[in-house]
Amino acid sequence: MTYTEIPGDRVPIRMWARPDEVEDAAMRQLHNVTAMPWIHGLAVMPDVHYGKGATVGSVIAMRDAVSPAAVGVDIGCGMTAVRTDLTAERLPDDLGRLRSALEAAIPVGFHFHDEAVDPATIPGLRSRAWDAFWKGFDDLADAVHPRRERALRQLGTLGGGNHFLEVCLDDEGAVWLVLHSGSRNIGKELADHHIGEARDLPHNQDLPDRDLAVFLTGTPEMDAYRRDLFWAQDYARRNRDVMMGLACEVLARQVPGTGFGQWISCHHNYVAEETYDGVDVLVTRKGAIRAGAGEYGIIPGSMATGTYIVKGLGNEDSFNSASHGAGRRMSRTKARKTFTAADLVEQTRGVECRKDAGVVDEIPAAYKDLESVIEAQTDLVRVVARLRQVICVKG
Repeated sequence: MTYTEIPGDRVPIRMWARPDEVEDAAMRQLHNVTAMPWIHGLAVMPDVHYGKGATVGSVIAMRDAVSPAAVGVDIGCGMTAVRTDLTAERLPDDLGRLRSALEAAIPVGFHFHDEAVDPATIPGLRSRAWDAFWKGFDDLADAVHPRRERALRQLGTLGGGNHFLEVCLDDEGAVWLVLHSGSRNIGKELADHHIGEARDLPHNQDLPDRDLAVFLTGTPEMDAYRRDLFWAQDYARRNRDVMMGLACEVLARQVPGTGFGQWISCHHNYVAEETYDGVDVLVTRKGAIRAGAGEYGIIPGSMATGTYIVKGLGNEDSFNSASHGAGRRMSRTKARKTFTAADLVEQTRGVECRKDAGVVDEIPAAYKDLESVIEAQTDLVRVVARLRQVICVKG
């Protein structure tokens, strides 16, 4: 599929979703973005849906400006995956025991480690410039300093909502570990702090939506935001690194001799400095991954619909981007009103996972069809592997 171009105010909307399937509130948000004075371009992914200020599934390129709400409150949220040398028949017969071991090693929901994890104790994480990262805690906005101790103990934790850790099989029967998480509470605290700061700046008073408030290059507010933003993006990546290291250790204990390939990792709520049409821009991907030519990406579905490993095709019309997942088709509140735990049991048949009322809002039917989302972006990515989960750990 190629994109549909819809007229906007200052720039057109390039849409890989079907316009008739985008809710009115989300379409208004997209038009609001095109009216911003700093806008260079807008690309809309097939999993687009309503969000705070900017839609989830939007890629916004701006000149000398960035909107914290166009990044999302879970700064640096993203995915990590690794292919093992195991095949399905080598997995333990009791998948419930493996799931319990993963949950014991990696806190989920609101839980966190009793003590901060020392990455030096996890193979593969020892030489990743941790000293500079630890020092970054000292330079963060004063508003989050009381959260420092909690953030240290949340490093290597999953969280709740749509975050997950899975054991998957590809079409060849190879076992993969796949996880989805972000910058935990400290990323949200930083996002909320800076969204509030931006809303009060004079140049944002006439925007069509104050939630789209921006920081401008060359100002102290932008400098402070960039410092905290890039640190939180790093925290999110390292959080996934620690979890993946712990998950690999669990699997290697359960199946001695397990080998692991190269990790694949990608953010899908973040800012990057890039150049398009000869113009240096700040690109915010909120619910979107970078899909430069040959770059690996990860596009998950829901608790029982699997995940795609993809390679980017480097399509600059989308600002080298692709969707971050299937995307929700109904709110959490509506999902809880529509479905029951019995529905969840039926829709997750064959997957070792929670099947109680506490995760009904994550039921597969609350999400868009993953196959259709992949089909809508064949000019953005090439499928490398299709995974189906056999274990899904959720908060």
